Amino acid sequence: MSFVRLRARALPTLLFASLAVVLGGCSFDDFFGEPEDPPLPGQRIAILAIERGLSPDPSIADVAVRLPEPYVNSAWAQPGGSAAHAMYHLSLSANPRRIWSADIGEGSGDVAQILAQPLVVGDLVYAMDARSVVSAFSASNGSRVWRADLEDDDEDDGFFGGGIAYQDGKIFVATGFAKLFALNARSGEVLWEHRAPAPMRNGPAVNDGRVFAITFDNQLIVVDAESGERLWNHVGVQETAGLLGSASPAAAGNLVVVPYSSGEILAMLADSGRVVWSENLSAIRRVDPLADIAQIRGLPVIDRDMVLAVSHAGRMLAIDTRQGVRVWQADLGGIEMPWPAGDVIYVLTKDSQIVCLQRRDGRIRWVQPLPRFEDPEDQDEPIRWTGPVLAGDRLVVAGSHGQVLSVSPYDGKPLGFFDVGSGVAVSPVVANNSLYLVTHSGTLVALR
Repeated sequence: MSFVRLRARALPTLLFASLAVVLGGCSFDDFFGEPEDPPLPGQRIAILAIERGLSPDPSIADVAVRLPEPYVNSAWAQPGGSAAHAMYHLSLSANPRRIWSADIGEGSGDVAQILAQPLVVGDLVYAMDARSVVSAFSASNGSRVWRADLEDDDEDDGFFGGGIAYQDGKIFVATGFAKLFALNARSGEVLWEHRAPAPMRNGPAVNDGRVFAITFDNQLIVVDAESGERLWNHVGVQETAGLLGSASPAAAGNLVVVPYSSGEILAMLADSGRVVWSENLSAIRRVDPLADIAQIRGLPVIDRDMVLAVSHAGRMLAIDTRQGVRVWQADLGGIEMPWPAGDVIYVLTKDSQIVCLQRRDGRIRWVQPLPRFEDPEDQDEPIRWTGPVLAGDRLVVAGSHGQVLSVSPYDGKPLGFFDVGSGVAVSPVVANNSLYLVTHSGTLVALR
């Protein structure tokens, strides 16, 4: 299975109609028959786009987007790729094809959800299903190497969440039943377990021998990676409402950046827990009830001298890493990790738009809307997009309807797509010139 060039003859009817609505242009009624009622005259404009004011800055329209050269990353070892979550421009072939797929276990359902990104380290790919079963697969052919069932038999049905991270021969597992585990990365043997104060909804971060995990009630726990002993913890402000899942901390050197569902983001010293600076990404103006949810769901990024973070409430900040001074603010909201590369930053907004911002001041270079509904005519069956990932000179995003789209990082124009066959649960990952996806049905797909 490969990326298909976007030509009218090759597109499935559904995506073709969606792209037509999003990108504007001619009518495609011939593909669906005559509509029941003629559409109202005039140009259709996305109301949410007007409310958010997301439009390119005309003063930088002629400034070329410059990207670093792609590089082959040998691993995707943590949520977001690395402890800092800054992966820049990864290498990937122009037309990756499906080379294998594997069943990771329980898929997403009414009582459990897949929230964990897969990991790629050396010759193994690791994945976690919706019920805390972690498996290792051969990167060459997808055969299962080991399986570790970490589900707590004493827990009632309905728990979910967690994620995985790798460092120094160990897989660290955060679970939805309030336990942290360390597993032998080659065998799956449990090396230690640590009782957390509350369930966790995303994977931990690991850096310099410390494991950092955030519970759903906004507590950061830090444990020793070798022994599992608690080193220190921090308690944030609890929230009564939040989104499904949470963000992992970002770490670099002796700094750990902690995002909470309250909209707080704090930088702390990793060895002591002392708070260096703090910011808040809550909405200033609330245009709808959901703006009350200020959660930082997308992973924060430590990108050189900046920390980048975006909240559901409609605020994105670039913060000076050392001093905590706000460099710039953009009025956009999202639940996916910002992706910096060169002099630009790519963000997928909660309104299904890919936005390219200028890194130094946050001005918008281009905006590309994505299809928002599987049935655009009736605005039914909304699509949830994940990503983007910059790989092989294109941005890759994946949808809950099973389609993966690539767009140009230079102007946002669609380049190609392919269909996975099932909705994609988490953001794609790239390592060793391969693209990996996990679907809601519990399937791990490898493309190369």
